[in-house]
Amino acid sequence: MSSLLPLIQNETMKIWKKKRFFVILLILAILIPIFTYAQMRMAMNNEEKFSDWRNQVIQQINDYQNALTSDRIPEEFKKYRQIMVQQLTYYLENDVNPSAPNAVTFTRGFVNNAVTLFIPLLVLAIGSDLVSGERSSGTIKMLLTRPVRRWKILLAKLIALIFYISLTMLSTLVLCYAISGVFFGYGGWQLPVFTGFQINGAEVDSSSVRAVPHWLYIMMQAGLAWFSALIVGLLALMVSVLVRSTAASIVTMMATIIAGTILANMASSWDAAKYIFSVNLQLTSYLDGSPPPIEGMTLLFSIGVLSVWGIAALIVSFGVFTKQDILN
Repeated sequence: MSSLLPLIQNETMKIWKKKRFFVILLILAILIPIFTYAQMRMAMNNEEKFSDWRNQVIQQINDYQNALTSDRIPEEFKKYRQIMVQQLTYYLENDVNPSAPNAVTFTRGFVNNAVTLFIPLLVLAIGSDLVSGERSSGTIKMLLTRPVRRWKILLAKLIALIFYISLTMLSTLVLCYAISGVFFGYGGWQLPVFTGFQINGAEVDSSSVRAVPHWLYIMMQAGLAWFSALIVGLLALMVSVLVRSTAASIVTMMATIIAGTILANMASSWDAAKYIFSVNLQLTSYLDGSPPPIEGMTLLFSIGVLSVWGIAALIVSFGVFTKQDILN
């Protein structure tokens, strides 16, 4: 362990000196105020149209029900609307505003929308060149000539990657809350939010639904988003080991993530697609009862699929890195 700590410190400082993490913070600092302003304008428009949040929810329910009568809407979209009608009715009956504008609900919404594409892309900025970048610069040869086992070198890179993934997730939450709170206020931690909806086809089973405070919901959501980001990081590390070029490594993972996001929106009729890692990244949607990309998928199923992908990525990464001829 004592021989591993200097390696971890070295890998952590390498990532720090690349200033990629500062770029991530800059991106967040620019985009979050834009999204906050858009959310504020939406809240202001709703206040002008509706005197009470209940009227807004009733209008949403009516809009969904009207859409169900249209023959132009595919059956998959009708199922989604049927589910939303049942969930909104549940909130209405329990007198809970599902979209009360405050910093906590904004943070919840931002993370939920960012977990499949935005946060993975931030992770790729850090993890896609951990090995391929050193090959391109030639520093990998100097590193491997030291009397240190190769698996320790890769393990140090992995630990540093996990540290920065965690820091990226924490920074996203803190900046979302801090910036949006300027516009919406910093309250809302104790407001109730419902979780535990079970989706069975087009029906919603609310027997397991319970109200939890927003602080607990945010913690559960952040944990699931962190796990999704971790799996993306492990896959990025694997590609970085397999591909010699930094550009090729980054492009490969970006194409995979973006294609997977598109596939997740189009794969409802392809049952085998539920085993693709990118289709399972939206773990946070299981908390609020959103319908899964493919019928029959559950939270435990998605976590299991992602775990298998992550373990396989680790096996390939360490297996290839410890045996391949990197010096030539």
